[in-house]
Amino acid sequence: MNSHLFEPVYVRTHQEGILKEHSNMLREKLKCCTLCPRNCESDRLSGQTGICKTGEYAVVSSYMPHFGEERPLVGRHGSGTIFFTHCNLLCNFCQNYDISHEGRGYPVGDRELADMMLSLQALGCHNINFVTPTHVVPQIVSALILAIDDGLRVPLVYNSGGYDHVDTLKYLDGIVDIYMPDFKFWDPGIAKKICKAEDYPTTVKKAVKEMHNQVGDLVMDQSGIAQRGLLIRHLVMPEGQAGTKKVMEYISRELSPNSYVNVMPQYRPCGQAWSDPKLSRSITHVEFQDAVNDAIHAGITRLDKV
Repeated sequence: MNSHLFEPVYVRTHQEGILKEHSNMLREKLKCCTLCPRNCESDRLSGQTGICKTGEYAVVSSYMPHFGEERPLVGRHGSGTIFFTHCNLLCNFCQNYDISHEGRGYPVGDRELADMMLSLQALGCHNINFVTPTHVVPQIVSALILAIDDGLRVPLVYNSGGYDHVDTLKYLDGIVDIYMPDFKFWDPGIAKKICKAEDYPTTVKKAVKEMHNQVGDLVMDQSGIAQRGLLIRHLVMPEGQAGTKKVMEYISRELSPNSYVNVMPQYRPCGQAWSDPKLSRSITHVEFQDAVNDAIHAGITRLDKV
């Protein structure tokens, strides 16, 4: 794909008036919120909050050029990350526990969020990377309208835990260029224990299929910078709790063996993980290598380099 001819998908969507239409419909959903699979039905416009503890305004922890993301996102100038506070999944081992569970951050309106996007683009970031966006999709889309009008033209990355409602993802068709979900757990019992979301495995399977249907396999320019497509993260857990073998087989069989996958070795016990003997240690080199081999044996051909 020629980077000089590339235009983010959201530009045309905005020009056709679809972005504004979707923004209005998403805001209506905040009155009885079912944006994510928790289906709290809180009236967030009136100050009520559900699992995500977020009302009318998005809450941001920080924003910056990030050089610790996957290579196709980072390039030379970094991925323009905006870290949203709170979360709809709330894994008990979260490495950003102070942000996701304890709520460190500050509320922002549309104008401020749009200016964050534009400032990251001005710094040369290759994309705008929304980290933990699931519970603030309406706020992102509303701010995006302002940002596009003021010249935003880099790809958008939807960087989620994978616990996403397909109905909400459909509103993002023609808006998001790059989806980067986690595929965390295969076993419902593990998901129930770690994040009180027994339906996570069923939900993430549907979510990644919808994402892949929208954007396809990851496409990069001549410099290796991602421009469109799906990039899947999978965190290797101690004692095989993530179910890596079955996750990789599912990705290869149901999505594409050409899926770009990052098998991640950086698990460490944070948050409440110390209270669970099976979560209270980092993974071993052997556990990580076994996980990589599981991906290769499943037919995955594009693994992120660690």
